[in-house]
Amino acid sequence: MLSLQLIREETERVRRDMALRNVEAPIDRILELDEERRQLLHEVERLRAERNAASKEIGRTKDPAERQAKIEAMRAVSDRIDALEAQLRRVEEELRAALYEVPNLVDPSVPPGPDASGNVVVEEWGTPRSFDFEPRPHWELGTALGVLDFERGAKMAGSRFFVMRGDLARLQRGLIAWMLDRHRAAGFEEHYLPYMLTEASLLASGQLPKFRDNLYHDDEEDYFWIPTAETAFVNLYRDEILPPGSLPKRMVAHTPCFRREKMSAGRDVRGIKRLHQFEKVELFVICEPERSEEELQALVRQARSLLEELELPHRVVQLCSGDLGFTAAKTYDLEVWAPGAGEWLEVSSASNCLEFQSRRANVRYRPEPEASVRHPHMLNASGLALPRTLIALMETYQNPDGTITVPDALRPYVGCDVIGPARA
Repeated sequence: MLSLQLIREETERVRRDMALRNVEAPIDRILELDEERRQLLHEVERLRAERNAASKEIGRTKDPAERQAKIEAMRAVSDRIDALEAQLRRVEEELRAALYEVPNLVDPSVPPGPDASGNVVVEEWGTPRSFDFEPRPHWELGTALGVLDFERGAKMAGSRFFVMRGDLARLQRGLIAWMLDRHRAAGFEEHYLPYMLTEASLLASGQLPKFRDNLYHDDEEDYFWIPTAETAFVNLYRDEILPPGSLPKRMVAHTPCFRREKMSAGRDVRGIKRLHQFEKVELFVICEPERSEEELQALVRQARSLLEELELPHRVVQLCSGDLGFTAAKTYDLEVWAPGAGEWLEVSSASNCLEFQSRRANVRYRPEPEASVRHPHMLNASGLALPRTLIALMETYQNPDGTITVPDALRPYVGCDVIGPARA
C-alpha cells in the first residue's frame, strides 16, 4: 500500500498517478479520516495527561470529600478516554480499508495511455517461422494426435478444463523441470510453496480486496487457492525484519494457479489459452530500493533467455499507465508468436512493485547493523507461464504430418524427439 505520509504530503502526485491509471481511489476520504484520526489522538493524549495529573493530585489530597470528588472526576475522564479510543479504532479500521483500495504509483518511465492500446513494443526477437503448409492451431493439433482431450476435461470439471496425455503431458512436465533448472543455474533459489493461503496473505499481496470475485475460496475455512506464486512469495517474510546482508533474495517456484476468469468471460474460448487452472514458474526478487530497476531488467532478460533457447520469436511490450496491474509501478510483458492461432500470447509479465507489497506485508530490512529499518522493493516475473508457452511450442514446431518436434533443449527432459499420436 502507499504510505499515509506520502498521500498526505504528495497528494497531487498521487491524484495525478490515479488519473494516469484511469482509476478512482478514495484519496479525499483517506485525507478526511487521517485528519479525524489525528484529532482523536490529540484529544486522547490530552485526556491521558489530565488523568495522570489528577491521579497525582488524588494521592496528595487529605480531605476525604475532596478526594472523592477528584476520583469521580477522573472516572469521567477515563470513560471519555474509553469512548474516544473506541471511536479511534473504528476510524483507523476504515482508514486502513481505504488505503487497501489505492493502487501503486506509476513509475515516471511508464508511457501514459488509457488501456492496452497505449502499450509500447520496445523490442522484438526472432523471425516467425515460414511454413510450406497451412499451420494448424494447437487445439486442432492436440485433438488430432489424441494428446489434448477437451470433452473429457469438460465432463469432469466443466468449461475451461482439459486433459493432457501421452508425450504432450511429458513435454509440459519436462518444460517445467527445464525452466526450474535454468533459473536455479542463474542464482534463483527454488521453493515449494503452499497452494492455499489465508485472507491476511491475500490482503498483504494486494489480491484483496480488489480481486475477491476472481479468487477461489473455501467458504468453510479461511483459505484462498493461490492465483500465482507471487502471492505466496510476498508473505514469505511477512512481519519480519531481514538482517543486514540478506538482500537481494532471488527465488523461484513452480505452482498451479487458480483464477475464476470472470473478467474474461467470452474471450479466448478455444483451446487452452485462458483457464481456471494452469501452471506457472514464477520468479520473485526482494531487494534494496536502489537496485530494483536493475533487478527488473535482469528479470526480463532471464525470462527472455528461455524463449531464445527455445528459439521462439517474441517481443517485449512495456505496459502503459492505464494497463498496469494494481500492485505494479512498472511492467514489461513478454509475448510469444503462436503461428497456428496467428496471435501474440503473453507468457511472462515482469513487474516492479516498489515497496507497495512489502509495506502491506510489513516486510522490512536493516541495511546496516545499527541502521533504521526500511521497506525493501519486491519484483516478480513469470518464468514462464503455461500452457501458453506450450501452445507456442506446439504451433511453432508442428510438422506437415501433424506431429510436433521437441526442441533440442527439452529432449533430455522429455525423452523423445517427436510428439506423435497418443495410445487410445
